[in-house]
Amino acid sequence: MTHQQLLDDLHQRLATVKLGGGPKKIESQHQKGKLTARERIDYLLDDGSYFLEVGTLAGDGLYEEEGGCPSGGVVVGLGYVAGRLCVVVANDATVKAGAWFPITAKKNLRAQEIALENRLPIIYLVDSAGVYLPLQAEVFADKEHFGRIFRNNARMSALGIVQIAAIMGSCVAGGAYLPIMSDEALIVEGTGSVFLAGPYLVKSSVGENVDAETLGGATMHCEISGVTDNKYPDDPSCLDAIRRLLDKVGTPASAGFQRSAPAAPRRAPEQLFELLPTDRVKPYDMAALLECLVDAAEVEGTSGLDEYKPDYGKTLLCAYARVDGWAVGIVANQRKVVKSGKGEMQMGGVIYGEAADKAARFIMNCNQKKIPLLFFHDVTGFMVGSRAEQGGIIKDGAKMVNAVANSVVPKFTFIVGSSYGAGNYAMCGKAYDPRLIYAWPTAQMAVMSGSTAAKTLVQIETASLKAKGQTITPEVEQELLAQITNRYNEQLSPYYAAARLWVDGVIDPRETRRIISLGIEAANQAPITQSFNVGVIQT
Repeated sequence: MTHQQLLDDLHQRLATVKLGGGPKKIESQHQKGKLTARERIDYLLDDGSYFLEVGTLAGDGLYEEEGGCPSGGVVVGLGYVAGRLCVVVANDATVKAGAWFPITAKKNLRAQEIALENRLPIIYLVDSAGVYLPLQAEVFADKEHFGRIFRNNARMSALGIVQIAAIMGSCVAGGAYLPIMSDEALIVEGTGSVFLAGPYLVKSSVGENVDAETLGGATMHCEISGVTDNKYPDDPSCLDAIRRLLDKVGTPASAGFQRSAPAAPRRAPEQLFELLPTDRVKPYDMAALLECLVDAAEVEGTSGLDEYKPDYGKTLLCAYARVDGWAVGIVANQRKVVKSGKGEMQMGGVIYGEAADKAARFIMNCNQKKIPLLFFHDVTGFMVGSRAEQGGIIKDGAKMVNAVANSVVPKFTFIVGSSYGAGNYAMCGKAYDPRLIYAWPTAQMAVMSGSTAAKTLVQIETASLKAKGQTITPEVEQELLAQITNRYNEQLSPYYAAARLWVDGVIDPRETRRIISLGIEAANQAPITQSFNVGVIQT
């Protein structure tokens, strides 16, 4: 596929998922006098504010037997409200009445994680029927399930992270604790309701006949129970009140990340598509690609990349640079074939021992200098073979993983192309706590490439059949290879990863600069309090 075809596919997927439960469900919300989740967010954000959505494609292709769960039934992102950068979480009542699927809980936890890490105010726009009961076993009792949300409410409150909740629709059962554990709990008259048990459950449990408004409506909770703080006649007036509350919140602290006046990149962002092959096997120069993303240097004609050890460990590019004015350290896989200092040819995309050694030291330097780290993946893994093993590749790789894992400066990860095996870990994959992690449409994530994995699996299957005394013809072997390759390639897709929140989303590569800038601006509101220590490290 061409880059344009990949982008067209991305935009079509995003347009579909942003319809939530579809036009009829949207119209139903309007008939009830309610805005949809996305309309509420649009109204709440400052005019012209950039909204960085997180997990747009969460749930994509999942729960098909349940009718699907577009965007995980909740819209999450970062944007400006009354001049303050906030995390916004809005239940989408067009998707199963905003019910919580397993992916919904995971996405809400991701929103809270972003607020916690960056000490950002978080706004909950609540409109949910509670846990989706047919899947309750997958969302209720485990550590990272529904209950963790309320635990996080309590922890964020203790840490002084502002939480404001607006009950704009249903809010039932355990979910009722989320808005009430927030600092401020607002409610919309007529449409908002909050109770531990709804009218039907109250009738079956204690035999009481009571309507929803009397049981948990805005008037009752604001005038009798005191559960909610203020009531408002409609969605817009409630959202206006949130803006007024945020307008009075004190100035955030600063981590002190260095920023100068932004400058445009040396290369136009559109050149990304000329420099990056869509064929994952073809080589290219990562340095040229980065010139489309980083600020141009003050000296005319220079790239803006100050490379660290440029003549050593060349399959990893390490460089200091600026993105939209922010000082950054970059670790990126070089995808062209390079020649080592010993004159040996080294394959692009492979992490050799000296490259891992260089990257580990560079990461330590960035921590020493309080410089945020950016990771750009196009990695096929660490070098293998007897020579690499004898050279201590595991030791060098462990050193790099150690530095990444213990890094205290904020990290941001972008999957440009391949992200295979332990290379994903060393390059700050999801398990290594990047503040944000996004994939380009050209990305692929798995233990190994599709062709390598398929051939390995066919060999295993063939050996198993032979052990049972069965023979396999070349034709059958090829058919088996095609089946396994197709299945494996589906799991390589960035959309497969995005559906499961292994990445925060799939983006147009031209959005990368803006995401980095907003991400560092968010991280700059959370001063670093932990000292950098790599512990016991192999040398």
